[in-house]
Amino acid sequence: MITNAPKIAVPWPPLVAAKLVKRYKRFLADVVMSDGETMTVFTPNTGSMLDCSQPGRTVYLSESSNPKRKHRFSWEMIDMPDGLVGVNTLLPNKLVRLAAEAGRIAGLPSSPRVRSEVKVGRCRLDLKLETEKEEIWLEVKNCTLVRDGAALFPDAVTQRGARHLEELADLVGPGRRAAILVLVQRSGAEYFAPADFIDPVWGQALRRARDRKVEIYAYAADLSLHEVAWGRSLEVAL
Repeated sequence: MITNAPKIAVPWPPLVAAKLVKRYKRFLADVVMSDGETMTVFTPNTGSMLDCSQPGRTVYLSESSNPKRKHRFSWEMIDMPDGLVGVNTLLPNKLVRLAAEAGRIAGLPSSPRVRSEVKVGRCRLDLKLETEKEEIWLEVKNCTLVRDGAALFPDAVTQRGARHLEELADLVGPGRRAAILVLVQRSGAEYFAPADFIDPVWGQALRRARDRKVEIYAYAADLSLHEVAWGRSLEVAL
């Protein structure tokens, strides 16, 4: 365990609070702004957002400066009874890259070269870590579903996710490692487990990938209205 290490965090841009009306069509949500206006906002999350899209809850939005965007605001977090939940699935890649570059992922190299969105075969994987001795392919998953201390992924059926696990396993060989890292953007998690009750095929694919030497990591993120910070590692229960 690293003590007295510098904080690793992704700062938020200025956030705007609103009340959630409903989420729909996967990438859209209606919210009521502080002035009473109802607006449609972009939802950067491909999952079901099970247990974290309750109407009436306070949500936090970031504002885009791009005048060509159809929707001015993006949904970043929701305030649930157990605390803030980060719903933006793009943010974990940024935070995990910072942690990887700083050598803060136990079991992975301490000072690798890191590249994002690297094409391999027919797909793109989130990160590639390189040292003089090895290369490591790393796929990052965002987890927002926590029940009874278990961080659970996925929150919806994901055939694409199962294929990615097979592709990761195919990469393992001399001088080549592959790993999946689940970042939990919600408090209360004590360990990570596959959500077999939602997608048993993905759970089976994860266990097959483990048996083929794909490494599995899970970390918690610490959320506030100012930033999302790198937190503690979690046990993996398969």
